[in-house]
Amino acid sequence: MNPSCLQYALTEEERKTFNETGYLILENALSPERVEILTAEFDRIYEGKIRDGHDSKTALFYPNFIPDHQSFIDLVDYEKILPKVWGILGWNIYLYHAHMIATPPSGQEKNDKTFGWHQDSGRVNMEMESHPRPRLSLKVAYFLSDISEPDRGNFWIVPGSHLNDNLEISKNREGQPEGAIPVCVKPGTAVFFDRRLWHAGSPNWSDITRKVLFYGYGYRWIRTKDDMTVQHLWESSDPIRRQMLGASVNCNGHYSPTDADVPLRTWLKEHQPEMFE
Repeated sequence: MNPSCLQYALTEEERKTFNETGYLILENALSPERVEILTAEFDRIYEGKIRDGHDSKTALFYPNFIPDHQSFIDLVDYEKILPKVWGILGWNIYLYHAHMIATPPSGQEKNDKTFGWHQDSGRVNMEMESHPRPRLSLKVAYFLSDISEPDRGNFWIVPGSHLNDNLEISKNREGQPEGAIPVCVKPGTAVFFDRRLWHAGSPNWSDITRKVLFYGYGYRWIRTKDDMTVQHLWESSDPIRRQMLGASVNCNGHYSPTDADVPLRTWLKEHQPEMFE
């Protein structure tokens, strides 16, 4: 990890925004050149899935895409993003989940049906004994297509709802919750969001395909949410990337980590010691 990445460290204003609203938007996180490379690899995978029988008119949810190309691997510890992730969650973290989503034009008329609002992490939200629910993890969504206008399959959120265990939904399943907004961003934008933030996907009523990469970071004692077949990448990765890809000395190292388990901690003690004050 190059110390130059600290120029992208989480600012106090960004921390305040994330803590209060549950999300943070970082424009131009990816250069146009990087968006082009990632889009080409995204399209290669998407087109392959369609050839294999996926219905081109329905959304594609494809997890465990990280090993598919070096451009995806390089985002695991991306210098503009990871410093903000550890600024929010701390050093005992790794990439526990990743998926790409392609949302093609629905071909349907626009309607006002209530979207599928939810918090991430499934059973965690029913079995954790705390209020509000614990943060535990966050996701970073990299947008490769232009969703700077509504009705393009936008990701919808209710700002500030991450501290609410429930969300009031219309009983007749018409309309969206109070305060709900679409996230409208340009290609190359990264959106960080707390796993507790109430959010929903929406139909794509446009004529373009929405393309997004999601990287989920959580504490190392959280189990992976998909297969995450990345172990073969450990040997060729530097220590911090290995940590992000789930490497550990042994199972106990997920709960009581040594320096060998969490090289990010050692690196931060040297380069960002204020985190330990």
